[in-house]
Amino acid sequence: MNVHFIAIGGAAMHNLALALHNKGYIVTGSDDTIFEPSKSRLAAQGLLPEAFGWYPEKISKNLDAIVLGMHAKADNPELLKAQELGLKIYSYPEFLYEQSKHKTRVVIGGSHGKTTITSMILHVMHYHDKDVDYMVGAQLEGFDVMVKLTKDNDFIVLEGDEYLSSPIDRRPKFHLYKPNIALLSGIAWDHINVFPTYENYVEQFSIFVDSIVNGGSINYNEEDLEVKRVVEASENTIRKIPYQTPVYTVENGQTFLETPEGDLPIEVFGKHNLNNLAGAKWICQHMGIDEDDFYEAIATFKGLVNA
Repeated sequence: MNVHFIAIGGAAMHNLALALHNKGYIVTGSDDTIFEPSKSRLAAQGLLPEAFGWYPEKISKNLDAIVLGMHAKADNPELLKAQELGLKIYSYPEFLYEQSKHKTRVVIGGSHGKTTITSMILHVMHYHDKDVDYMVGAQLEGFDVMVKLTKDNDFIVLEGDEYLSSPIDRRPKFHLYKPNIALLSGIAWDHINVFPTYENYVEQFSIFVDSIVNGGSINYNEEDLEVKRVVEASENTIRKIPYQTPVYTVENGQTFLETPEGDLPIEVFGKHNLNNLAGAKWICQHMGIDEDDFYEAIATFKGLVNA
């Protein structure tokens, strides 16, 4: 499959390009500027454009797909050429969905905590040698890439961003993933330039909950009253499972998590991280990790390298 990336240098875009390259796709791309670490990582795989800028001559009918990044504008010369040729143009989340529509899609949404929760889930899976596909919004310790796509893995874990999909698709990214299993961590008005009212912003999360496939499930932070209201108001035919911050203590700067087996020393601290941990635990259980195995793994989670 031949795929061309318009604005290949973005954090998410270059990771998707690398993932497709590793999957055996023929990948090309363009951008008007590319910063580190994207530049070196693309160069190492032979994917760095020979020259920066937009080149309509790169766009031809032999391309199977165009992936359009947010950095490009609606009048981008390569985009206009692709439209003229009638090529299939995907936003980043649309293409991720196409790559995962035959998998069990686990989508972590919320105004805050989603990168940490996604990271906790991936850490637990990695600890127990459970191979899953994923897309996460930060570089994680022990993981070479931020996007992994395979042919055979059953699960894909996606960090669900509520920001716009592309310059020509104004839908929030997380509306396009159609999760089988979802999590909603919190709602706090963000992206005011795109969602001018609080009500408009909250509505995006209602649409997210309604996008979960019939018979799917959502785990939600019931300590966030807006999250609780949004989930409970949904008429979607899904399982709704609340979670809350677990009981914990702090002694001499060390956090201990209360578990059925006794107090467990953990590396993360603060109520928000313990709340994130509770959400991650539910998702891991949906993915076949039992409670004891979750605790064993999460005790070694040190947090994000950079978030």
